[in-house]
Parts: sequence; C-alpha cells; structure tokens
Amino acid sequence: MPLSPDQPLPATRRQITREKILLAAARAIRARGPEGVGVLEIMREAGLTHGGFYAHFRSKDELVAAAIATMFDQGRERFFARVAGQQGIEALRVWVDVYVSSSHRDNAGGGCALAALSSDAARLDSASRNAFDEGLRGIIARFAAHLPERDGFDAEACAMAMLAEMAGAVALARAVENRDLSNRILESARSSLQARLSAVLS
Repeated sequence: MPLSPDQPLPATRRQITREKILLAAARAIRARGPEGVGVLEIMREAGLTHGGFYAHFRSKDELVAAAIATMFDQGRERFFARVAGQQGIEALRVWVDVYVSSSHRDNAGGGCALAALSSDAARLDSASRNAFDEGLRGIIARFAAHLPERDGFDAEACAMAMLAEMAGAVALARAVENRDLSNRILESARSSLQARLSAVLS
C-alpha cells in the first residue's frame, strides 16, 4: 500500500545503523567522556563491526559532534515526557526534582549532556563545541519559556543561572567519593532551586 503524503518514510537500514551508533556513542561519551572512549569500543557496544564505522562518519570527531546533538535531543524528549501536563513554574519544579536527584547522579550514561560534558566541552573541536552550544541554547530557551514574563525580570538570565546550578550540582555530586556528602550537595541545591522558583512567583 503506498504511503500517504503526510506519513513519514520508513527508516532505511543505513539510518537505523547510524542511529544505533549514535545511541551507543552518546551513552559511552556521557559515562566516560569523549577522550575515554574509542571508535572500536563504541561500535562493539552498538553490536557492529569496526569496519562499518566509516560508512557513516568520517572521523571520531564527527561522531562526537553528532552524538552530542543526539544527547540534547534525548534530553528534550525526557523533559517533555516528565513535565507532561504541567506548565510554568510547576513544570520547572518537577524538572528540578527529576534533574537534581540521586537517580540522575547514578545514571551518568543516560543523563543530561550538560552535567556530563561541561568539563570536557572546552577541549573538544569546533563542531562538537558548536553542537554543545546549540544544545545549551535550546535548554535555556525551553527553561525560560516556563518562567513568567514581566517587567524587570530577565527570564533567560534566570534560566541560565538555574541550569548552571543544576548541572554543577549533579557533576559535583558525581565527583565526590563520600556518598553522604554527595547526597547533601543534591539536597542543598534542590532546596535552593525550589526556593528560587518560589521567589520568582512572589
């Protein structure tokens, strides 16, 4: 049966394979950093042979840039899935609790690109940094869209500051060895962020 004009075309085998590589790369890079993984390891995690890599990417740098874009796409989908039905400050309250949490801390391979890559991004090539910048701008815009519009309040600046605290708290909680200290970092940041959201409403 022919497809109607508004139906998406089915994915080709090449597209499916490329997606498998990107998903495996995104997991590995988030968990171990761009310098901590190699092409052979990523292809193995994707269940593919090393020789097929260059049919999809010209270099590891090109893969890293594409994988970073994939990470931000996944993050956008998670955001909308978790705050579904919520708007404004209430949506952000939900997201803060989800983001600044022990489950996010313990899921480095599946978490947010900001917390995973902030310390690595400055050492990446231009294409990867541009992918990171574009992803960050998207998160800032999405966050700011849920903040109120009123005179004297800069929603974008507030979004930037809160996202920096959220990503920094998760990164720091992952970095420390002591679990009690790690939990306290998350709890303190979460409480501070929720208080800031309450202040925005006043």
